[in-house]
Amino acid sequence: MNILTFDIEEWYDEKAHFGAREEKYQEFDGYLRQILELLDERSIKGTFFCVGKMATDFPQVVKLIAEKGHEIGCHSNVHMWLTKMSRDEVTEDTREAIDSLEQCVGSKVKSYRAPAFSIGEQNKWAFEVLGEFGIKRDASVFPAARDFGGFSNFGHKSPVLVYTSNCILKEFPICTTKILGKELAYSGGGYFRFFPLSFVKKEMEKSDYSMAYFHIGDLVPETKGVMSKEEFEDYFKEPGTLKSRYMRYIKSNLGKKGAFSKLKSLIRETNFVNLEQADSQIDWKQTPTMVL
Repeated sequence: MNILTFDIEEWYDEKAHFGAREEKYQEFDGYLRQILELLDERSIKGTFFCVGKMATDFPQVVKLIAEKGHEIGCHSNVHMWLTKMSRDEVTEDTREAIDSLEQCVGSKVKSYRAPAFSIGEQNKWAFEVLGEFGIKRDASVFPAARDFGGFSNFGHKSPVLVYTSNCILKEFPICTTKILGKELAYSGGGYFRFFPLSFVKKEMEKSDYSMAYFHIGDLVPETKGVMSKEEFEDYFKEPGTLKSRYMRYIKSNLGKKGAFSKLKSLIRETNFVNLEQADSQIDWKQTPTMVL
């Protein structure tokens, strides 16, 4: 099965960090509208992980997605990496986000993805927090090393039941492939922009499980230059060295020019389901289990 997911935070990020430019909101609206129209044409439903602040500050965006029949998942409240928060902060963030999203769309939120896949060995207690708020499906694990941590010793590249002290979560990890001895993702974010579409499709066809993940921001060519030190530190909560800022600029913009055309081709040529549909198709009695 091929699972289609989107992380929706750009409108809120623009308001919180980049000046609330009306032309950017209109740009995001345009890309989202085209995506929803294409998914309608293909009768495909995706899971859209939305930050809680989207539900309070831009409810029309979240409602539009839900009205089209797509699953609304939670992507935290303010798009802060969980690795930079205490357990109490993650608990409050999750509570606010889920409450806002559920009030916005009028239905239970059961799926979650942490910003930047920021659940790893050092904060695996986050799974317990998700269980406290009724989350049943998680897609936060990046089972390899990456800029913001990753969970390199997770040990699974396909759905697995995660047992914690208070719940059982159905984990849907990001898919990776080995290139030059290093495990890399291929089906979303900067990886999708970098790799040829033929390579992405070939990798997806190798397995009976793949997870595609996209941001509207992955598709919009950036006209703004390198972040200032202050902007970088406000957004990433890390030292804004010149090297860090230039590396982030390169990684964030590589391949953006043709990314939207590539995404449209992938959707037209691939059968996808959302996380809720995938959950119903899996025989969970036959999946691996792990205890945390």
